[in-house]
Amino acid sequence: MSEARDPRVCIVGAGNLSSSKIYPYIGLAGGELVGVCDLDQAKAQRNARRFGGEPFADLDTMLDKVKPDGVIICIGPRAHAELGMHVMQRGYPVYTEKPPAVTAADALAVARVAKQTGMLCTTAFKKRYAQVYQDARQWIDGFTPQQRLSLGMTRGSASYQNKMNHYGGIGDHRPALLDFEVHAVDLMAYLFGDVKRVFCFARGDRAYAVSLEYACGAVGTLNYCDGRSFHVPTEEVEITIDGGNWLTIHNSCQWRLVRNGQPAGWREPPMFASSGDSGRDTGHGTELAEFVRVLREGGTTRSNIFESYKSMVLLEAIATAADSGAVVDVHYEEV
Repeated sequence: MSEARDPRVCIVGAGNLSSSKIYPYIGLAGGELVGVCDLDQAKAQRNARRFGGEPFADLDTMLDKVKPDGVIICIGPRAHAELGMHVMQRGYPVYTEKPPAVTAADALAVARVAKQTGMLCTTAFKKRYAQVYQDARQWIDGFTPQQRLSLGMTRGSASYQNKMNHYGGIGDHRPALLDFEVHAVDLMAYLFGDVKRVFCFARGDRAYAVSLEYACGAVGTLNYCDGRSFHVPTEEVEITIDGGNWLTIHNSCQWRLVRNGQPAGWREPPMFASSGDSGRDTGHGTELAEFVRVLREGGTTRSNIFESYKSMVLLEAIATAADSGAVVDVHYEEV
């Protein structure tokens, strides 16, 4: 592919989420939108008119005609695995919304197709791309795994209402955990690595208190409840490294860093960007930029399907612990 040409991208789905959080960033990420597919032709035509590309009602028809460099899938969670595998088997790299599948077994199947075809499959786990969490991971990597002590995260939202969809898997009785809190679970894995064991108290699907033991020996806690507000976000992260080193992060955009017991960094943006209109702070723009970069240059992404599969394993372990009241060992299959 010529370096002078922008990667050509198609997208499946023209709903509210994709229209506000994906379409506007494709051009900013360096891609060219060439195809829009949705079963609702009015929506496909609307987004093609607003953002570019040709409207389609059928995925294979779009691929046959447009022959893009990559495909974005932003529809209901049940279709992510099926369509992701289909697109890779057709010979195209794919980006799917989260979660990568509705079960860990389905995510593993997707990972195996990615390995067999050699195609990129990346998941829109935006927390991995938020600037503050990129910086946090780089800071953590400056220490040995044995120096990691503790990772704590608290999140609060309004009541999760997207319960009309039949997801399958754990989504049937824990849709908020699968479709919303999966972001937090993935972030816990991204920052400190593989998890060895989990325990969880839960109040239905509305509140979770999770304890984690990492493979490196560190401990973690994740607390989520839905008795707050979507308009006033709550996301607090506390990271502690041996030797008087810690980092606190507030709502994905404000942080304080201490090295060897002394203040070393402070970031407090002058605007409230964490609620959604900054692609760099929320990660919506930077995850697309990384996908487009890989289409252009090759390589992989930090949220590739092999990483996403492990996050789904952790998610299921949390659900199993909540259902059983027992400590659950976390086991990852070979891809």
